[in-house]
Order: sequence, then C-alpha cells, then structure tokens
Amino acid sequence: MIDLAALRQDPESVKRSQAARGESVELVDQVLVADANRRTAVGEFETLRASQKAIGAQVAKASGDEKQGLLAQTKTLSDQVKAAENSLREMDSALESLVLGLSNVVDPAAPVGGEDDFVVIKEVGTKRDFAAEGIAIRDHVEIGELLGAIDIERGAKVSGSRFYYLTGPGAMLELALVQLAMNTAQNNGFTPMIPPALVKPVAMEGTGFLGQAAENVYRLEADDLYLVGTAEVPLAAYHMDEILEGNLPRRYAAFSPCFRREAGSHGKDTRGIFRVHWFDKVEMFSFCPVDEAVAEHQRLLAYEEEFLQALEIPYRVIDVATGDLGSSAARKFDCEAWVPSQERYREVTSTSNCTTFQSRRLKIRSRSADGIEPIATLNGTLCAITRTIVALFENHQEADGSVRIPKALQPYLGGASHFKLK
Repeated sequence: MIDLAALRQDPESVKRSQAARGESVELVDQVLVADANRRTAVGEFETLRASQKAIGAQVAKASGDEKQGLLAQTKTLSDQVKAAENSLREMDSALESLVLGLSNVVDPAAPVGGEDDFVVIKEVGTKRDFAAEGIAIRDHVEIGELLGAIDIERGAKVSGSRFYYLTGPGAMLELALVQLAMNTAQNNGFTPMIPPALVKPVAMEGTGFLGQAAENVYRLEADDLYLVGTAEVPLAAYHMDEILEGNLPRRYAAFSPCFRREAGSHGKDTRGIFRVHWFDKVEMFSFCPVDEAVAEHQRLLAYEEEFLQALEIPYRVIDVATGDLGSSAARKFDCEAWVPSQERYREVTSTSNCTTFQSRRLKIRSRSADGIEPIATLNGTLCAITRTIVALFENHQEADGSVRIPKALQPYLGGASHFKLK
C-alpha cells in the first residue's frame, strides 16, 4: 500500500511511477481528493463529538427546563454524530479502495517500458554447440518421454490441458531439486518452511495478487479461500498484524505447490511443462529494514545465481522494465535459462524488492531503538521445478537420449551420473 503521507507530500513521484507502469495517473488525483474529503470529515466528526461531550457535562449539572433543553440538544447531536460516523466509515472504505488500486512506486533505477524493454545485466555460462557435438537437439517433452520422466498425455486425460505427471526419474529429479534448493537456502540463513497453499482473501489482497493479477488466481468460492500462485503469499502473511522485535532480517524459504490459471496465455507454451496450471516451487522471502532492502535484493539474486550455476545451466540476468513488474514490486530481476530447442532465454527465477508496499497492507512493522518503523519485504524464486527440469533436460541431453546429471544433484540421486533411457 502506498504511504498516504508520502503521497500528499510528493504526488508527482507517484504519478511518474503510474505512468512508467502504464497505469492510471488520474487515480493519484482521485486518491488525493478522497483523502482530503476524509480528513475534512474527520475534523467535522471530532467537532461534533467534542460538542456532545461538552453538553453531556452540562446535563449532569443542570435541572428543570434547562436540563430538558440540553437533553434535546444531546439527542440531536447524537443523531448528527452517528450520521457523521457512518459517513466517515464510508469515506474510509472508498479511500482504501482507491489506494489499493495504486501499485508500488517503482525504483527510479528500473528501466521504463513494457515486457520487451528489459535491460540485460549479464550472461553467465557457455551454451553448448550441439551441432559440433553431432547431437540433434530434442526438446524436453521428447527427452521426458524417452526417459519415462514426463507424462503429459495422461496429465491432460486426468486434469486437462497444462497438467502433467512427473514419473520415475522425473519425480526423483523434483525431489532432488527441492532438497538441493532447501539446503542451499538453509546454508544461506533461511528458515525452511512448509506453508499452507490455501489462504484467506486478506493474505492474497495484502500481497497484491487481487488487483491486476486476480485473473490468474484460483478461488474456492464455497470456502472463500484462494489457492496460492506462489509461496510469497503465505510467507508475506506469516507475520500479518505483528510488530517484529529485533533479529532482522528474517529470512524464510518455503516449498509449496503453486496454482495459476494462466489467463491470457492462450497459444503460449502449449507444448510441455514450461507454462502449466500447477507446479511446485522453492521460494525465498525476507523481512528486512527499509534501508537494507536494496542490498538484500542483491543477496537474493546472488542466491538464485548460485543455484543455477550449481545446476550448470547457462543463463542471463535481466532488469525487468516498469510495465512488467507486477503491482507489488518496485524493482525486479529475472534469471532466464538458455533453452536450446527454442534458441532463446526463458525466465526460470525472479526476485523482487517490494519495499513497504506489502507490509503496510498486511500491517507488519518492526521495533527498533527509534520506535515502531515500516519494514520492507522481498521475495525470490530459488527453484521453479518444472521450468528448471526443462532447462536441465535440454542443456544436459546426450546423443543417445540420456541426460547428464550435474554434480550438485548427484548426491540426491544415489550418485548417478546420468538419467538413462527406460
């Protein structure tokens, strides 16, 4: 949630942010008007309450006709106070609704533009020359079928399009990736977590997923619960309505299933398991002091890179443009793995600095020597299982259809060096 005090002081910076995102600039003025009207209403309400209390004090001392007259005034004031209170409540609701429509203020360092206006920060690793090796590139679907690792046909039969089964080596690879990711996170100071995958509306809204991202969220109407699209949601809400005492940053790493409707992706990545309705993921999350958030963001990115390097996958890091940040992020970095069959980089991990946007909505603060203060939240995907499997299978494929297992994963797979044909 935007800090209203900061918005009043510098509305132009919020307008510039909205424009950079390609979102409504007029909404800023609407918020300012609603805020001014509410503050005027608060003053009127407090004046009426003060009059009510003053007359109440006079009633106790009065008698006879004077007392009756004061009692009549008290009745009139009581009605006026009640009406003012109801009006103020409506104004509060209207203002909150408008403020919730504003996205986080973007970091001035983020590149301005749409999905294709990102800036490449670096490329890491060497892409294999499959032609020089005499290997005809297979995509992950063909590799998965040869290995008996992926069954898309039966996934569609049972659940519909964009569903799948991981079987045999595919299932074991997921478990290995989860163990490696959780161990990596724990070694870097994160507390392992297994969070709920169903959350209340307040958690989903508080993290910013019921605004522009709502179309991709699954809702269980009978229970008024939402299936999370990322463990970011239950991790952010873990300290909802709390004041954190010391010991910052607090870092958590969660393994969870993720569910996404993939609305608007018709015709995109329909083959295979790159873009699916359900997948498992290991997600990092950090609550940290506001003045440490930029450095913490770089740390999360470094952990993501550490993981991809351990898997020996060529990748690049991009600085995501303002129009593609999502409502909560002020700045976002993506790691994109090289996918040989597509001859392009594809997103496999992402890390976002959400500054105080989520913590204000979720009412999370910290206590320091200076008193109660806002707190920043950051998130970062350490391993999105299906996309990582795509990158692993394709980059480590051999001529005979087998797949080389990176050394970092071998201890979790019985020391095997390859996934061999079934």
